Amino acid sequence: MESIFHEKQEGSLCAQHCLNNLLQGEYFTPVDLSSIAQQLDEEERMRMAEGGMASQEYRTFLQQPSGNMDDSGFFSIQVISNALGVWGLELILFNSREYQSLMINPINEKAFICNYKEHWFTIRKLGQQWFNLNSLLTGPELISDTYLALFLAQLQQEGYSIFVIRGNLPDCEAEQILGVMRVHQQQRPKLIGEDEAQSSGQGRSITHSQMETGPSLEEERVDEDEEELKKALALSREDMEVEDEEADLRRAIQLSMQGAVMSNKSSESKGGSIAKTSSQSAGGAVRGPSAGAQNETLSAEELRRRRQAYFDRQSQQHQAHPVCSPQTESNPPCSTGLRETSPKEDPQGSSQ
Repeated sequence: MESIFHEKQEGSLCAQHCLNNLLQGEYFTPVDLSSIAQQLDEEERMRMAEGGMASQEYRTFLQQPSGNMDDSGFFSIQVISNALGVWGLELILFNSREYQSLMINPINEKAFICNYKEHWFTIRKLGQQWFNLNSLLTGPELISDTYLALFLAQLQQEGYSIFVIRGNLPDCEAEQILGVMRVHQQQRPKLIGEDEAQSSGQGRSITHSQMETGPSLEEERVDEDEEELKKALALSREDMEVEDEEADLRRAIQLSMQGAVMSNKSSESKGGSIAKTSSQSAGGAVRGPSAGAQNETLSAEELRRRRQAYFDRQSQQHQAHPVCSPQTESNPPCSTGLRETSPKEDPQGSSQ
């Protein structure tokens, strides 16, 4: 592959690269092609002057720019055809009826020149193998005999004009080497600038990913801080709710105990010693305001248990004696529904 001459793209001199890659050497320069183009322009001017130099067509022709070259380095097919004519080579349009009627297999040809939108490149046979010598590639591209016809058909579908090269091409080193040996291409060449575009694209993607990663990490930290704050607020609310429940429970027990004391005093005024005994027995379980003050120092669990016990006793009392009649000698006072508590059952540990 190193023996194959391959001129890479410079500016818009694709016509020059196409000719030199076809001939396998630096045979033409931009100055050479410009001279051919100027010669063609002069021949066209002389033909237009035959109709009269005072005619409107001739004046319009002189005002128009050259159709054979421009300042960018483009050269027309006429320039390329005249340049190849120096070497005795001829161009034939590949898809013309004249050529198609010959029914020639493309692999039996020597070379092709392809043109699309002012771009020219060469496909040439060196030895027994075909190569795409497009100046836009980083190197020659090996084309198999089977793929050659498909490749030409694909170029025609893409809008390329294909020309067959007829005549004897000059001898070259690649022709001699590849005539006795075949080459194998492990990796196909890429378009010029494709590697740079990929590397720059990777750099941009890395920078873009870094820019995206930065804010995401900050957002994660903010989210974590918010989650911790929410957890702390939830725990504080739970503590406040527990404290509020305990305070409400203490107030309810105090009120219930005060109600029990007032009920006991009323029973003493009506029932005498029996009511007094009942009040004392009830007082063994429930004390007055001083007992309530002591209960405030008890734990929340103990307060809940005593409050529940008090409500249970009240419920039993109302179920046993829903209506209490006045006390007489024949009618003893109503029972308070409270049982006598033994010293072992006294919550305060006192015995009557």
